[in-house]
Amino acid sequence: MQKSETLDLSTATGTKSGVFSNFRELTKMRLAVSVVFSAVAGYLLAATEVSFYHIALLAFGGYCMVGASNAFNQVIEKDLDALMKRTQNRPLPTKAISVPQALFFAVVMTVLGLVSLYVLSPKTAMFGAISIFLYTSVYTPLKTLTPLSVFVGAIPGAIPFMLGWVSATNSFGIEAGTLFMIQFFWQFPHFWALAWLLDEDYKKGGFKMLPTGKKDKRTALQIIMYTFWMLLISVFPVLGITGRLLLSIPAAIFVGVLGLIMLWFSLKLYEKGGQKEARQLMLASVFYISLLQIIYVIDKFLY
Repeated sequence: MQKSETLDLSTATGTKSGVFSNFRELTKMRLAVSVVFSAVAGYLLAATEVSFYHIALLAFGGYCMVGASNAFNQVIEKDLDALMKRTQNRPLPTKAISVPQALFFAVVMTVLGLVSLYVLSPKTAMFGAISIFLYTSVYTPLKTLTPLSVFVGAIPGAIPFMLGWVSATNSFGIEAGTLFMIQFFWQFPHFWALAWLLDEDYKKGGFKMLPTGKKDKRTALQIIMYTFWMLLISVFPVLGITGRLLLSIPAAIFVGVLGLIMLWFSLKLYEKGGQKEARQLMLASVFYISLLQIIYVIDKFLY
């Protein structure tokens, strides 16, 4: 992780770059942007007419909600973050910002996010609130207690893709449920590959992230199983039984091939169990979810 600027936001002499650096780290900007991307993709799949005003509100509200979750998370885990190499340079462990300042940012972003999402639809705001509650109040405390925290964390992690659909329709049906399940099953191979890579660092912080607690074949087998179910649900809309969420045969083939590539990397991890294989799977998962969402959106407008 890149070192943050050690700037106290309360000082009048702080530079704009330092303030931005701290904000970026506090909200985990790259993660937040990827979440916004998922939400916008879900909206485009549902919208009968594309509204850039709607997209702007969804993007702003989604970023605020994710940023607030991450800020609350870093407040709760500030002492544990100081123990791990990947997180020891975050703004709170380095005292670049204080806990009250971080809480202020988190509360402001929560309010702004909820208001923005409520303007789109009440159900959108409700799911946004559920997401931040589960992430900060359930997932975060469970991380040091049980590997089941990953299952809980997969719920808010899967909400963004379907949140866009809900924002366009103000309803949760089979379409939104399918989008949720795609990203829900994807969370496990993605996160466990990351946890495999960072296992030693996570153990320094007392986090229990791998399902068996070890980088072993049983963990790799669970990764394979969740990847398989992710692959199946990702091509499910080609059957035409998921309401307005449809997928053409060519698009389903593309998505299926992407899923098979991820499954292959999962099998490689099971076979060799090395850091290289975990890194390859993690990177493949990032490309998979982004390309899947792009294919779904393009397919909607082409067919």
